[in-house]
Amino acid sequence: MKIANKMTKAVDLVQEALEKVEKYKDYNIFTFVNAENALKKAAIIDAKIKKGEPVGRLAGVPYALKDNFLSPEGETTASAKILTGFTSPVTATSVKKLEDEGAIMIGRTNLDAFAHGSSTENSYFGVTKNAKDKTRVAGGSSGGSAVAVALDIVQFATGTDTGGSIRQPASFNGVFGLKPTYGAISRYGVVAMASSTDCVGFFTREASDLDLLMSITAGRDPKDQTTLPDFYESSEGDKKDFPGQRAGYDRALARDTRDDGLARRVSREVLSYRIGVIKDFKSDILDKKVKELSAKGFEIKEVSLPTLKYALAVYYVTVPAELSSNLSRHDGIRYGFRSKDANTLSDLYEHTRAEGFMPENKRRIMIGNFVLSSGFYDAYFMKAAKARTLIINEYEKAFRDVDFLLTPVSPNPAFKIGEKVNDPLAMYLEDVMSVPANLAGLPALAFPAGETDNGLPVGLQLLGPRRSDAELIKFAEENL
Repeated sequence: MKIANKMTKAVDLVQEALEKVEKYKDYNIFTFVNAENALKKAAIIDAKIKKGEPVGRLAGVPYALKDNFLSPEGETTASAKILTGFTSPVTATSVKKLEDEGAIMIGRTNLDAFAHGSSTENSYFGVTKNAKDKTRVAGGSSGGSAVAVALDIVQFATGTDTGGSIRQPASFNGVFGLKPTYGAISRYGVVAMASSTDCVGFFTREASDLDLLMSITAGRDPKDQTTLPDFYESSEGDKKDFPGQRAGYDRALARDTRDDGLARRVSREVLSYRIGVIKDFKSDILDKKVKELSAKGFEIKEVSLPTLKYALAVYYVTVPAELSSNLSRHDGIRYGFRSKDANTLSDLYEHTRAEGFMPENKRRIMIGNFVLSSGFYDAYFMKAAKARTLIINEYEKAFRDVDFLLTPVSPNPAFKIGEKVNDPLAMYLEDVMSVPANLAGLPALAFPAGETDNGLPVGLQLLGPRRSDAELIKFAEENL
């Protein structure tokens, strides 16, 4: 990353980014531009450097913030009408860690409202356009962040991934997108979608930048009880307690069983990584990459995970159930938008939610309330929970035989704007290859893998066992 120094001023980096924001305005990437505050912060960093004072590892680096991260700078709307007018009194843990290292937020990026969607068409602020073809979608829900990085407006952008919301737009726009191990990065201060699958992650143009960002943001947070103890150790070795990246480590990839039932690497020398290809997840781009990796000497094994065919159904039962509960807090009373067309408290709730939520938000709330309702909880939600356990167990078994799994990110490249917006089932099917990693809590890294015949970017994703984030990034940096 460009780190501000005496040869490169932070103010210049921020000004350059702001000029690009204006240049690419018609892509509808940003919901808020933080120009004044960003330039002030850059000036402070330049002054510190001039005086010889220490600055952070991201000093002067402009970044884009997905608009579901809480921060006092600008309104946090999650691209939903019901949150317009809300300015957060707190800062998300991940944002604080980035900015403590000197990163400068230049703007908030567009997303599907409350992260419900796969195209960034379901936004109160309108659709974000694909970085390579403005007639096509950016992907979602983190479409704005992906396009901001793809167009080189910023060095990196934050995203959230509940079922592919980082990896799919990364694939559609030709950049790297990391969904870390569940619990690796604190979710405190991030507008909740589904609490058991939400993950904070990043978009970059280089795999090595992901390593730096993870080393800064990963770790235990007392404000988020789902966060894991510090386990991430970057290539520089600035964190401890991750066995896969210690000094002298040389492909120690054999597996043992951890107390929590998931595979863990133990010391055993092997000649190369073993890459698994899921039997039912195939594509021409995948076949090409498999041949490349095989030519480099990596062992390729076909893996069967028969319960993955249920993953999409499991996801669209469990996630709506959780989000319907999380969205119940938005009622027009405490913060955000409030309908003026109400005479009673009941009317206020009804009209605020009717006007404030997008159609996809309402659809998912209704599904969630249905599967949690009396008489249907056991028939749907509990069965989905049991099937989710089977999926987790199948991944555990697979990672005893292979080190990583390589799969497509999505069945299709970026589709035309408006093509699927009125067909929710077709939109949901875009997630069929990405949701299993979230259900199992696994780290997954999307990377650029080629283009279609008409020049659209296509990505693949590399999955590893829990806590193998550093190894995924290292493998991508060296081999992809």
